[in-house]
Amino acid sequence: MAKKRQKNCQGGVWKSARERLHGFWNAFEKEDRVLVCINADPDALACAVAIKRLLRYRVKRIVIAHPNEIRRLNNVAMVERLKIPLERLGNVKVHEYTKKIIVDSQPTHLPVFEKIEFDAIIDHHPIVNGGYSASFVDIRPGYGSCSTMLVEYLRAANMKPSVALATALFYAIKVDTQDFSRRALLADGISFRYLFDIANRNLVKKFELADMRRSELKYFNVALNNLIYSKGRLYAHVGKVRSPDILVNIADFLNHVDKIDWVFVSGIHGEKLVVIFRCDGYRKSAGKLAIRIFAEVGSAGGHKEAARAEVPLKNLSFGVKDFSTNALKRLTTRYMK
Repeated sequence: MAKKRQKNCQGGVWKSARERLHGFWNAFEKEDRVLVCINADPDALACAVAIKRLLRYRVKRIVIAHPNEIRRLNNVAMVERLKIPLERLGNVKVHEYTKKIIVDSQPTHLPVFEKIEFDAIIDHHPIVNGGYSASFVDIRPGYGSCSTMLVEYLRAANMKPSVALATALFYAIKVDTQDFSRRALLADGISFRYLFDIANRNLVKKFELADMRRSELKYFNVALNNLIYSKGRLYAHVGKVRSPDILVNIADFLNHVDKIDWVFVSGIHGEKLVVIFRCDGYRKSAGKLAIRIFAEVGSAGGHKEAARAEVPLKNLSFGVKDFSTNALKRLTTRYMK
């Protein structure tokens, strides 16, 4: 039954955006206390705020919660300037909420999400596992941004977003499509154009410029000193990092190098190995490779062009001091076709 329901929601058989909207609304009742779970990044943040708008007068209470610490300066600026209300998932009593939503992610993406029984799943990442038992599932892997999907919900509901919400959604689409240089659909362009005259684009520019702390420049030095090139691939292990976000910045930087097909950047954060994947997405998939290498020992996933894996060190056969750029190269090359 669960798989059939998922097929109906994921298979695109809704006759219209409005029918999909009502399918979402029908999953909730007036007295519901709703918990919206996200792995906080611009797309997830924007989607969560949009969901609050969609359910504002339809449920009793809505809380947005995230398990990850928000350290990346772009995201911190977005949350602070748009005054997005957030709670840490660890401080929330999940059982007190009658309905749970996960957006811009799936229950299998993080172990903490696997423990929660979700009533609604809205995402644009590729489906990791088979069926989900949620009463409402809308997963559209072709979309460049989950925020595009939420714009469609808002427009179907005849709800014009506020400047703050439009700014969040506009910025999210820019980030997830990398200004439309990454995979996107016409739908992404339509939603982006719709938001263009509503969003505060000067504020968006401030988010984009708030990118890095001066103290993080040292990690670039480490990455470049440890850099290995082999067969069109760049590998760099940075060691212990204060935040995994710096690994993303380094991977994006290396991805600009000419004639490079793959970029792998890793680091140790807390008790986890974090690996960032980058490629051009042409006849290759970073997301599938990340899952193939790490899904059995940790969390992994992403898009064709970009992916990420987080693995508890206890699940691997090495310690913090034993891992190196050569180890990263061996680990990934083993699974390359």
